Amino acid sequence: MLPTLNIVGAGHVGRALGRLFAGRGVFAVQDIKTRGSDSARAAAAFIGAGTPVAGALRPADVWMLAVADDAIADVAAALAQSASLAGAVVFHCSGAKASNELDALRRAGASVASVHPVRSFADPAAVAAAFDGTFCGVEGDAAALAVLLPAFEAIGARPVRIDSAAKTVYHAAAVFASNYLVTVMDAALRAYQAAGIPADVARELARPLATETLSNVLRLGPEAALSGPIARGDAATVARQHAAVAAWDGPTGALYDALATATWDVAWRKRAC
Repeated sequence: MLPTLNIVGAGHVGRALGRLFAGRGVFAVQDIKTRGSDSARAAAAFIGAGTPVAGALRPADVWMLAVADDAIADVAAALAQSASLAGAVVFHCSGAKASNELDALRRAGASVASVHPVRSFADPAAVAAAFDGTFCGVEGDAAALAVLLPAFEAIGARPVRIDSAAKTVYHAAAVFASNYLVTVMDAALRAYQAAGIPADVARELARPLATETLSNVLRLGPEAALSGPIARGDAATVARQHAAVAAWDGPTGALYDALATATWDVAWRKRAC
């Protein structure tokens, strides 16, 4: 008999993981609870298993809290008061919050963990269809991970253990690699346009520089991939560029200065290699 799984909060992440766990015979999806009965029914239909519930949930072997980050602690506290959790495994899927958000459930007798799939869940059907190879940052109680690591490996995940005390820094790493990369590229494209280059041409100018540099960073590491005036130690060129960018747009000039400071450190490491 498969271990039972209750799902609390079935947005994109909960639906995709629920479908994978059910479809690959890892867990028997039991009860599904969301903020509204319509969304719970829709989640059960998407997953292809589970019973939408409006009230108390039945005891289960494993509980997945796929709720908003800021709601995790409150939901955990409420469950600790209303559900039978002794011996159960409870995990959340947040990249920003650590497993200690579930301390109320730990005190109620559960073992707890967090498992954060490192990918976008904008299209849960597409994620469920192509989840194999997805990295997941994991941390928490040994008893919880003993259950969850093989479960996630069974749906194609590649678990990576992280330090729970550094969970916020871990999540910031994803922001640097994704969100802030967009911000830097936005600055580059606007600077090209400030030099009179049309937006569509600016994107084509930036494409080989950006794609080849990213490829080199991932293949060789940042020190070996660094080129340009800072890598050459050309402080005069950097100063002229900073002045010109600051004169054109003050906030972008401040961004240039901050990035230059950080890049000098990369250049120092490059020379030390």
